Amino acid sequence: MTTTPSPIAPHTRAGLAEQLSELGVARGGVLMVHASMRAVGPVSGGARAVVGALRDALGERGTLVVPSFTPENSDTSPQYLDRVRGLTGREREALRARMPAFDPATTAAPSMGLLPETVRLTEGAVRSDHPQTSFTALGLLARELTAGHRPDCHLGEDSPLARLHELRAQVLLLGTGFDTCTAFHLGEYRMPSPPRRRYRCVVGSAGRRQWWEYEDVALDDGDFAVLGAEFARADGGAGVRSGPVGSSTSLLFRLDAAVDFAARRLPSLRAGVADRAPCRTDG
Repeated sequence: MTTTPSPIAPHTRAGLAEQLSELGVARGGVLMVHASMRAVGPVSGGARAVVGALRDALGERGTLVVPSFTPENSDTSPQYLDRVRGLTGREREALRARMPAFDPATTAAPSMGLLPETVRLTEGAVRSDHPQTSFTALGLLARELTAGHRPDCHLGEDSPLARLHELRAQVLLLGTGFDTCTAFHLGEYRMPSPPRRRYRCVVGSAGRRQWWEYEDVALDDGDFAVLGAEFARADGGAGVRSGPVGSSTSLLFRLDAAVDFAARRLPSLRAGVADRAPCRTDG
């Protein structure tokens, strides 16, 4: 006789908020989140309820931040190169001609997943202006965190990551691993003489669509899983908390501690390594 497994009861906003608080999300604090809704499992109310739970755990004076990157806006990104592989030169040019200019108010961030898109579309959300690596925030410090994101600085000193570092924000990997940890990129900028490369994306200027090229640090997340494993073991694991949120096992830690660890460790971790693949989330 075979039996049909009972369906998993959906998680609730209140239950998720309680788990987040037990994990250590600071009430009144600033929290940057990377999330896998699949790992969290079924939630009554879907992604909106997860956003609500995060804001409940943070409280009225807290601030929620998510990456809302748009590598689709570039013709130098790995996503674009994958998309045009096998196309003729004419077909590539036709595709480039159809790519819309970045607009922080309307441009979607499909590669970031459902939770960041839900945050972006929530009333009161504020988004930074970078055409490829913008951040979206909700809460008390949303405007302060997203202001002044220089367009030729993906994730460095003139980006929301540096402001998050100053505020000693927390990072929540909600069902994801350290390979998605955007905070480590600020550590790349703080390495001695980090490698640089050219980027290109389509932007709007004075009401006109145009391509723009600039130089910035060559972002690389290929070793972030290894780096994160080392960070999680540092100081006997005291800096990284792990616990259940929904159906996921999630990680919580301070952003400044992760950045500082990356800045110290990456030079030796990458010593002698050449021809690394570009980061999947940049252009």
